[in-house]
Amino acid sequence: MTRAAPNLRIVHLVEAPETVPTLAQWFVEEWAPYYGPDGPGVAEDDLLACCNRDEIPIALVALDDECNVVGTAALKPESVGSEPDQGPWLAAFLVSTDHRAEGVGTVLVEAIEKEALRLGFQTIYTSADAAEDIYRRRGWKALKEVSSLRGPITVYRRDLDRR
Repeated sequence: MTRAAPNLRIVHLVEAPETVPTLAQWFVEEWAPYYGPDGPGVAEDDLLACCNRDEIPIALVALDDECNVVGTAALKPESVGSEPDQGPWLAAFLVSTDHRAEGVGTVLVEAIEKEALRLGFQTIYTSADAAEDIYRRRGWKALKEVSSLRGPITVYRRDLDRR
């Protein structure tokens, strides 16, 4: 059962740098093969690289009524499954376990789509092993399956509408 989305405020990560430690912890927990102690990634460094407003990589965060972070998503030049002629990519998409199935993910995906349009992109991609229903409902098309450190994932494409 889907719960109602909390009142959300979507801001650029650069406007909420205090959320970086929490998000970094979530990244390590969610993507341990990459951000964990034996993985090649450094979550905090990746997040700090997304502290931009007008160029990618750019990250958005969802804040609740009390200014607690409840989710994040980024627009990056590449991601798992990317090819040289594809991009940008919706990546680093994560909603707090306490706020899943509340609509937070849908709000974040829509916000990233709007950011991509604002930055002049007409097509974006993502790769996912979760939240596929969000992508399908929003008109994303599955392109292929690829391997990741967590197993198989699907690459999606979304042609954005300027209307």
